[in-house]
Amino acid sequence: MSSAEAESTSEDYSEGRALEAPRFSCALGGALGTALGIYGSVPILHSGAGCGIGQLFGQLYAGGQNAGGPQGGTSTPCSSLVEHHVVFGGEEKLRDLISASTELMEGDLYAVITGCVPSLIGDDVSAVVRPFREEKDIIYVKTSGFTGNSYEGYELFFEAVINDLLKPAEKIKPKTVNIFGIVPYQHVFWKGDAKVIKDLLARIGITANVFLAEFDGTDQLRNIPSAEYNIVLSTWNGHRVVNLLKEKFNTPYLTFPSVPIGPKQTAEFLRTVGKALNVSEGVVEKVIESEERRVYRFIEYGGDAHMLVRPHPFFAVVADSGIAIGITRFLVNELGYLPDVVQISDEPPEEVRAEIIKHLTEGLETPVKPDVIFETDSYLVRQNLKNRPFMFLYASSLEAPTALQEYGALPITVSFPTMNRLILNRTYAGFDGALTLFEETISTFVGPL
Repeated sequence: MSSAEAESTSEDYSEGRALEAPRFSCALGGALGTALGIYGSVPILHSGAGCGIGQLFGQLYAGGQNAGGPQGGTSTPCSSLVEHHVVFGGEEKLRDLISASTELMEGDLYAVITGCVPSLIGDDVSAVVRPFREEKDIIYVKTSGFTGNSYEGYELFFEAVINDLLKPAEKIKPKTVNIFGIVPYQHVFWKGDAKVIKDLLARIGITANVFLAEFDGTDQLRNIPSAEYNIVLSTWNGHRVVNLLKEKFNTPYLTFPSVPIGPKQTAEFLRTVGKALNVSEGVVEKVIESEERRVYRFIEYGGDAHMLVRPHPFFAVVADSGIAIGITRFLVNELGYLPDVVQISDEPPEEVRAEIIKHLTEGLETPVKPDVIFETDSYLVRQNLKNRPFMFLYASSLEAPTALQEYGALPITVSFPTMNRLILNRTYAGFDGALTLFEETISTFVGPL
């Protein structure tokens, strides 16, 4: 296979085929995960009871074995619609649920998130929610399962925040930015990624509203219109959000293909943001110089294991586009690894796929270009990995158990679903994140004596 735009090697199925173990949930799951990722936000599900418990197992646990907590576990407010409501409607049930939830569940923001049934039967959720806005901040996120996948739910959540909650700012706060494109639970390192981005920008004098896992997350949401810039760390997630913000509040935005991993990507990120927000070049370069020196010195400690045991190995990636781009470019441009095949699992829109391929094949410091395949079906993913030379497989927990047996490759779990590791603040982002990824890669083959 030589084309960088390779199609799946398996047979082509007609539209509407069933997928084996797709690597995302539905739109409700994405909105629920986003709501849970923001402290002070209380999700209220208007759906069948199975939708909530299904997301606990299928979205939260699969996102690095993360518990749902009091608002995302079995105590999540839910209208628990049944056949009776399909016939007679669920608006009254929802009205009672919102009333009880806002009284019993302490929160700064309530998010009514709807499943398939309300959309099918025509519940007027907007009319039910509207009166409660006189006393509480409450948004309505229309996320019937057939609307799209988890990534769509993320977009819909922030669109609801913009339309239902935000007002124009009295003044713009200089050197303040909002960060979009990191989808909670789908991006399994979301908590650590958000913190690293916030801390990196603080080093050059920029305040970042990252929203995720921040105790003042709902306050950061309300401050979105006062930011000087919006930043998107994805080729497509969050782009609808920043375009809507530009339309409503005239906020400019910057885009990056992924969360930066390693010194080269992080330096480029800081220089671009610093230039846009008029940060002194000297300030930015001082941070970069200091961090590059430290990180490269630490990588030298692993140099013997790296160069004597697995020099310039081929590798494969199965991940969402953001993780895939960041990891691939770091492994190639900083460690000298050779990209064999990259499978993109987040089902990005057709119009951005050429850009994703560009980031995965251009600007690589190697004559070897990877085959890039867009595939979400786990059976086809496995088929596409057969008879290839890669020695490392950066993928999900679906591939990990049989990677050595099937492909002769050492697995590192980096993408959704991640059921085989607990991820709290682990991250590959930034300067130090490169060291973490390097450690985890080398640790798969060194020792024992």
